[in-house]
Amino acid sequence: MSTIAQKRGFGATLWDYMTTVDHKKIGILYIAGGGFFFLLGGIEALIIRIQLALPNNGFVSAQVFNEVMTMHGTTMIFLAAMPILIGLMNLIMPLQIGARDVAFPFLNALGFWLFFLGGLLLNTSWFLGGAPDAGWTSYASLAINSPHHGVDFYVTGIQISGFGTLMGGINFLVTIINMRAPGMTYMRMPMFTWTTFVVSALILFAFPPLTVALFLLTFDRLFDAKFFEVAMGGNTIIWEHFFWIFGHPEVYILILPSFGIFSEIFATFSRKRLFGYSSMVFATVLIGFFGFMVWAHHMFTVGLGNIANAIFAVASMAIGVPTGIKIFNWIFTMWGGSVKFTTPMLYAAAFIPSFVMGGVTGIMVAVAPADYQFHDTYFVVAHFHYVIVGGVVLAILAAVHFYWPKMFGTMLNETLGKIEFVLFVVGFHLTFFIQHFLGLMGMPRRIATFLPDQGLDLGNLISSIGAAFMAVAVLILLYNIISTQVKNVRVGNDPWGDGRTLEWSLPSPPPFYNFKQLPLVRGIDTFWIEKMEGKKEVTPAEPINDIHMPNGSIFPFFISLGFMIASYGAIFRNDHGWGDPVLIIGLIVAFGSMLLRSLKDDHGFHIPKSELVDEKDKGVKA
Repeated sequence: MSTIAQKRGFGATLWDYMTTVDHKKIGILYIAGGGFFFLLGGIEALIIRIQLALPNNGFVSAQVFNEVMTMHGTTMIFLAAMPILIGLMNLIMPLQIGARDVAFPFLNALGFWLFFLGGLLLNTSWFLGGAPDAGWTSYASLAINSPHHGVDFYVTGIQISGFGTLMGGINFLVTIINMRAPGMTYMRMPMFTWTTFVVSALILFAFPPLTVALFLLTFDRLFDAKFFEVAMGGNTIIWEHFFWIFGHPEVYILILPSFGIFSEIFATFSRKRLFGYSSMVFATVLIGFFGFMVWAHHMFTVGLGNIANAIFAVASMAIGVPTGIKIFNWIFTMWGGSVKFTTPMLYAAAFIPSFVMGGVTGIMVAVAPADYQFHDTYFVVAHFHYVIVGGVVLAILAAVHFYWPKMFGTMLNETLGKIEFVLFVVGFHLTFFIQHFLGLMGMPRRIATFLPDQGLDLGNLISSIGAAFMAVAVLILLYNIISTQVKNVRVGNDPWGDGRTLEWSLPSPPPFYNFKQLPLVRGIDTFWIEKMEGKKEVTPAEPINDIHMPNGSIFPFFISLGFMIASYGAIFRNDHGWGDPVLIIGLIVAFGSMLLRSLKDDHGFHIPKSELVDEKDKGVKA
């Protein structure tokens, strides 16, 4: 295979992406798939805000509102935020540690297709009798009594996507432990790689409880088991424990990579090494550890008792300490630095006050007696969105601008980026800041409408106007992406001029094998060290040799497609005679593809040394 790519037609490009096991292309697939679901979740958010813009509004019915609200939360958490972050981890982490790919390229591709087809399965529920309507947490007391198949789509779609995420977590752990370049000790790893490492461990321990809960609910719904049926000796509170033992670490699965992204951005555009690197590493590990000790703060009003509530309240407050360390370290990174306010840096600067507000309200709801008042009001909605939008979504938008040139070799328009930034951040605060006060005034969450003359009219209208600002900002980003790719103005290795880590030493976009020679890592911010010594390339750790690379495969797509088909059969087996045959056909496709994959003798291919030596002078085109 030649390292020099020719222009290909749409069909060839589509086939390339369907069969790829290259971590960079899989990262792009994750970001594109997550971006698609982000737009869907955003449309659902707009429907919610249009419905609540005015009292007694009839834009959608109460049932449709429940479905839209459920799908908004489910889509944004499971199908948008997490996949986009996993896509960024896929793209950047192997480059930062000097690896040629992830440890298990085939599993990497399988993880993506399981996520994407699981997400499509869930969203087809809109056209097949109704979407899930029991809230994004799908509490069992509501879920087992939901009359249509929406909840069945929820349990099967999330289960399939969850398997993909679990594979990704294991893959990243093995990659970071085993495939770091010579000299890349743990305490020389960039912060984004560290957060990927900790998050992968969180995925490994947090997703099995969710898997168990979804299996139990699947068997209750589809096979008439009675795990959550109280009259038959079941227990609905067990669902809450299972869900939140996953659900609270999930918040850190989302926010820690965002912390890693902002750490890279602050260091790059302050032209300074990240302040307090060691304390940042230990704070990251500590947040991951504490993340498993706070789940019942979502259950203060369930009736666990004063002792349980007190323990989880104290643990919830303690988690603020390592987070505070990070906030101060980011501020000190900027302090005295040569700060350059690019679009990513603007998002990073806006993140600090936005996220701190989410943290402060988090301490408020961690006080169990106070939580009895805040619980199930818009105060909690505001807190949650200040953490997720003010942390995770701002990080995703910053990362898209920051890493776009590395992904595609083109630079997004900075002027459009800054307009998008202003509209999004202003819209975000307009939408959610007022919701704190709506909550304190008694506005309950998860309701389809409210009565006039309760003092809630103006606050809800302001909140809905803010949502429109955010929507316009996202449209500007889409226009920016399309116009940038049409113009196709190419940029070099280090388009920001201040890249510090290994990924900025590679061409933009990098060749499919990443590094011609594995780099020698001589300290934190390796590429910066080399640049300070007047070098344009990183010191190699090995001579040029043949490079072994894996072949692409269509099997990940067919394995995932088989499980998707089987899910339709399982969901409709009690309604239609074709249910069981479709279930069996889907399982045959999935397990047959696994069998064929295991029987295929695939040793990959080698890039000959001669081809790599030839390119030394003329540069690699990818």
